[in-house]
Amino acid sequence: MTQPSLDRETFELLWSDLSGGRTLGSFVGSGIVPGVGEGISLVNPADGRPMGEYQDAGADVAELAMARAVEAQRVWSSLSGAARGRHLVEVARRLRALGEPIARLEAVAAGKPLRDTTIEVEKVAEMFEYYAGWCDKLHGAVIPVPTGHLNYTRREPLGVVLQITPANAPLFTAGWQVAPAIAAGNASVLKPSERAPWSSVVLARLILESGVPEGLVSVLAGLGPTSASAAIEHPSCSKVVFVGSLAVGREVAALCARRPIPCVLELGGKSANIVFADADLDSAIDGALAAGFAAAGQSCVAGSRLLVEARLYERFIEALAAGAAQIPVGHPLDMRVRLGPLGNEAQYQRVQAMLERSSEGHRVLRESASLPDEGYYVAPTIVADVRGDEPVAHDEVFGPIVAAISFNDEREAVELANDTPFGLAGAVWTKDGARAHRVAAAVRAGTFWVNGYKSIHVSSPFGGFGESGYGRSSGFEAMLEYSQTKSVWVTTDPP
Repeated sequence: MTQPSLDRETFELLWSDLSGGRTLGSFVGSGIVPGVGEGISLVNPADGRPMGEYQDAGADVAELAMARAVEAQRVWSSLSGAARGRHLVEVARRLRALGEPIARLEAVAAGKPLRDTTIEVEKVAEMFEYYAGWCDKLHGAVIPVPTGHLNYTRREPLGVVLQITPANAPLFTAGWQVAPAIAAGNASVLKPSERAPWSSVVLARLILESGVPEGLVSVLAGLGPTSASAAIEHPSCSKVVFVGSLAVGREVAALCARRPIPCVLELGGKSANIVFADADLDSAIDGALAAGFAAAGQSCVAGSRLLVEARLYERFIEALAAGAAQIPVGHPLDMRVRLGPLGNEAQYQRVQAMLERSSEGHRVLRESASLPDEGYYVAPTIVADVRGDEPVAHDEVFGPIVAAISFNDEREAVELANDTPFGLAGAVWTKDGARAHRVAAAVRAGTFWVNGYKSIHVSSPFGGFGESGYGRSSGFEAMLEYSQTKSVWVTTDPP
């Protein structure tokens, strides 16, 4: 497959057009602010070559972002909900107007296929439109207390929230968090992964250009232990939302607890994709391919544990391997490509180490028409005949590896599905409607699909059970996460 090219100079011009400046740094107030800390190099995951450098924002830029956010939030929260909603609609319009170049920027920076990032830009526009509709509908209630009082509640914004997002879907997760936060009247300080800050800065610029107060949405381009920690510890930070690994999530929760301030954690997953023998075979195979290999497996809800009923097991994994071999792997800018590279070299080495360990004592089914000579590419892989206690079955791989496990009956399937500390997502494939509902109720997961996989929309609440975290980041529940309740008592008895 011919590899499209996007050299560094061309990429920098694309970045300059979208961000308003050639320099990469944090976005605070009305423009880019250079960092002063450690130098950070950005690498194109499609070929392993440098794409840019910038300096860690650090405590001083975090202080500036927080100060500007406080000022902007006072003005923003004083607007009517309808007025805020109109700004969010304008953000959506601007995203769509620049959809093609933003999708190209995201494809190269995050290593995601252009066909995926094109869809994601549209999804982020939908997020702002959805929350635009909630801006004037967040309200309290009147409580019939048994005393001579009028008691009512108000839903009020938190103030300034810090949102820490990952490298696997930078733009998507930025929109997922920022849209409900500002819809509820807050200011947002966004700290994207240091490996992929580009699209977050572009989003902040588009939000500013919609007419919101300067500083309402800032982006800290930098490292977690320095930039994010400084923002968490700032007295103006009222809540933290973190999307990422369990290990870092624990550190974030500990920092929040020291203040103390609340946090929402969307952490890892090891989701079970359960296939019963009566499932529609073609649909289940297509679903398993998408569940395991979409985004090169770099998804928190990836169906990386494939549980197949024993009497269908051999037939199913053979058909799945044949389908996986047909997935087009290659450069993210090629619209034919369905599977791009892993996001960085460290993750590539981790996945290769897992493959090496898993190849001992297992059938490993992996074929691809071709893999590019450069970049962090891994062919879609099925590790067959896995036990539930092996690393490939219980550790989050974050790569295109599916661990295939057989089961004998419904009880065993549910036990295997729940044999993990994670609880982010799962699915079941069966024509038995009663069994589908039983399994959906029995599996511990925040999102569960029946005869489908990875259907996600901004209108539906999303979050995890167990070590996959707590709190919800979408739907109306996100408006509750980004606001707080005040109870007001008015004395009505005569003196």
